Amino acid sequence: MTTTAHDITYRLEQKRRVQADFPGPKSVALTERRKAVVAAGVASSVPVFVADADGGIIHDVDGNSFIDLGSGIAVTSVGASDPAVVGAVKEAVEHFTHTCFMVTPYEGYVAVAEQLNRLTPGDHEKRTVLFNSGAEAVENAVKVARLATGRDAVVAFDHAYHGRTNLTMALTAKAMPYKTNFGPFAPEVYRMPMSYPYREENPEITGAEAAKRAITMIEKQIGGDQVAAIIIEPIQGEGGFIVPAEGFLPALAAWAKDKGIVFIADEVQSGFCRTGEWFAVNHEGVVPDIITMAKGIAGGMPLSAITGRADLLDAVHPGGLGGTYGGNPVACAAALASIGSMEQYGLNARARHIEELALGKLRELAAEQPVIGDVRGRGAMLAIELVQAGSKEPNPELTKAVAAACLKEGVIILTCGTYGNVIRLLPPLVISDELLLDGLAVLAAAIKANA
Repeated sequence: MTTTAHDITYRLEQKRRVQADFPGPKSVALTERRKAVVAAGVASSVPVFVADADGGIIHDVDGNSFIDLGSGIAVTSVGASDPAVVGAVKEAVEHFTHTCFMVTPYEGYVAVAEQLNRLTPGDHEKRTVLFNSGAEAVENAVKVARLATGRDAVVAFDHAYHGRTNLTMALTAKAMPYKTNFGPFAPEVYRMPMSYPYREENPEITGAEAAKRAITMIEKQIGGDQVAAIIIEPIQGEGGFIVPAEGFLPALAAWAKDKGIVFIADEVQSGFCRTGEWFAVNHEGVVPDIITMAKGIAGGMPLSAITGRADLLDAVHPGGLGGTYGGNPVACAAALASIGSMEQYGLNARARHIEELALGKLRELAAEQPVIGDVRGRGAMLAIELVQAGSKEPNPELTKAVAAACLKEGVIILTCGTYGNVIRLLPPLVISDELLLDGLAVLAAAIKANA
């Protein structure tokens, strides 16, 4: 076992190693088995099967070791097998795996709600409800907003991603692969322009001005008094890790408050220390009416939540919220342990350190590579937008080539963006400096080789 300077102990050796026959024979055989039984619509970006994972390393069934710069899409922030989470799950399983909180409740659900009420922004009285997935959290946040306000319209933004259910597909902006041929979608969803500093027609536009642009469109097309909720990712995820201009979020939130509109911050991907704060809205002091959470909440166990103003959530009639598996006791145990590890390891500070370490390297690379149009992000939620050299024309072909080249060298990276041209970096927050720098060096070499 090895230990970093951050006093995090790893069970697996934290080094990458890829054999010549990648993907190996066991992964190839499993892929054939998969084709015979798993629906083709479920796609995987990496053609290997995992056998073990810990810290910043993933081992496949053929003995290859990959640097994990994706964290299962921002899920395994405390690592894929954090000892505290593993121990909590084992203990919980030994007692009971399920009773359904709506039938016979248990303390773990209440304890998670207490923690989320403590950690989420604002000192107002709060209530929490637990679910299974990010999409469920978003759906229920909208349900609460509509019931509490008596209004129907919901405002989302360009480049948004909120899920794959019918309502959340309507909220999601990108057609392929998320929406194409899956309609008709839920009604009364309206899309407004996002603050996307790199791609603004007017590069001088401020966050407040971008917010005014969206607000003017809302008033003109819908009417502020008809809007139940505004839902927005403080840093957009699948849309390209877009960080809105400073002032955009506070201006929207202030206008929503004035109009009696429920302001929902979708922190499914950006929450739980990912950006160097417990939640991304903290960077500008925004206090949402409702916040949606999932991904990093429970160390890899399926759990999601909404936390919001007590008057909003308590407005719902008994039985109006819930679900058979929502707040599963094993997942609740994992969440409590995961939050404990985040605090023990100081993962907010660790995410800020990752930002400092990585952004410097990425900006140096951007200065010498004209195919890098933009480098952005906060904490350990960072992105490189790739373009055709000398323009802002998206370059999805290069993005795919870079991801493939990194994989061959033992580094797993994820891509995203409305135009498919963004490399997103979501390393586990417990990754060592040495492993992170090795992964970044591989990424830099892949961009140089394929540009």
